[in-house]
Amino acid sequence: MATKRNASPTAVEPMIRTSVGFPPDLYRTLEEIAEKQKVSVGWIVRDAAEKYVTDRWPLLAPKA
Repeated sequence: MATKRNASPTAVEPMIRTSVGFPPDLYRTLEEIAEKQKVSVGWIVRDAAEKYVTDRWPLLAPKA
């Protein structure tokens, strides 16, 4: 999850920001999913990216 500018010094690891473009229909779907789950669109995209990496390259999956 993205850290705030005034995040506590105990934050584990800083996030890297990026910009991604989505077709309008796909973005609306992401917004609907995020609203239903009460999270941000960014959270949904990060979750999807982690699942993609885990499914595609299991050896690169983040360790729990």
